[in-house]
Amino acid sequence: MSRNPPSPLPATTRDPLRIAIACYPSVGGSGILASQLGQQLALRGHQVHFVSYEKPFRLDLSAANVFFHPVVINEYDLFRYPDYTLPLSAKLAELGRAHRLDLIHAHYAVPHAVAAYLAQQMLGEAAPRLITTLHGTDTTLMGKDPGYQPVIRHAIEHSDGVTAVSRYLREETLIAFGSCRDIRVIHNFFAPTSPTRTRRQVRDELGFGDEFVVIHMSNLRPGKRIHDLLRVIAASRHRERIRLLILAGGDFAPYRPLAEALGIEPRVTVLASVPDIENYLDAADLGLYTSDHESFGLSILESMFHRLPVLATRTGGVPEVVADGENGFLLPVGDIEGFAGRLDAIIEDPERYRFLGEKGGERARALFSAERIVGEYLDFYRQVIESKERPRR
Repeated sequence: MSRNPPSPLPATTRDPLRIAIACYPSVGGSGILASQLGQQLALRGHQVHFVSYEKPFRLDLSAANVFFHPVVINEYDLFRYPDYTLPLSAKLAELGRAHRLDLIHAHYAVPHAVAAYLAQQMLGEAAPRLITTLHGTDTTLMGKDPGYQPVIRHAIEHSDGVTAVSRYLREETLIAFGSCRDIRVIHNFFAPTSPTRTRRQVRDELGFGDEFVVIHMSNLRPGKRIHDLLRVIAASRHRERIRLLILAGGDFAPYRPLAEALGIEPRVTVLASVPDIENYLDAADLGLYTSDHESFGLSILESMFHRLPVLATRTGGVPEVVADGENGFLLPVGDIEGFAGRLDAIIEDPERYRFLGEKGGERARALFSAERIVGEYLDFYRQVIESKERPRR
């Protein structure tokens, strides 16, 4: 039986908006959040136009009111590297004219908010409003680079509205840019779908028996600290009954030698670019995340929605998602023994395991549901669109 009953379909709005969403298409929190937000807006009757160089990873183009407009990137001998920002701005301006957009929602300041700002300049008085959502590395990493900081600051200050996915990220952004700009915190959300296969079917397909399945979902970039993830499994007293399932948005090959050296490689299963994560989350027992930094942690939230206890690092915005000791445990970055100890304790106490999972599901639905968060975005959209004040151009 699915752990996730389907959510009721939201009501259709009586005053639809025309919205362009500019986002990265790759496997990662910002693109996945943008795709889910657009699809939820479309369900509510709004017209949503996605703009990127590829179709976003989890975007369902069969849905009504959802459109995708690819940006063509041409290579010219004059340019050492192909340019994306200018073609993106031209496409956004084109859509603004053709569809009389009310709003451009840029996910990431660079290059999306910069391109949207240029599109506004081209459209003049007819320009749609611009909302920029900050997801993390655009301010916490690139914002510290003197080659990018002035551009990012300009994009933030000239957006009609700015949001951040956590309180932590808002504070980091204000510190990084020395800005007093109002930034609205709107957390990420997840709209779970029911699994199409049973827990047993998925486990049989993967060759898992009744082992304890630890799941990890990420793009496998260095900041995810996959080496730590593998070392935690190897340090567990129950390593012989654990299966590590990695849903990867990146290449696992650089980490395989370590898995072999630790003697756990046969117990590690890696699946690349999986769209139907609900089937695998439903077949798992615990979510494990060892990142050195997360502005929010969307994969953590996805695990919670499927009632999995979570072990994660106490970093960035993660404490806003996981209630330490209530639906999982937060540990210092790099604390391999601490992670392994918590993992063993959960494996050895099935009642505690079930309690943590149930509490996680309750917390996810209470604080991070589509109904709640999409409503917050729509309220902010309306506020920005109806405001008579606009940033100085």
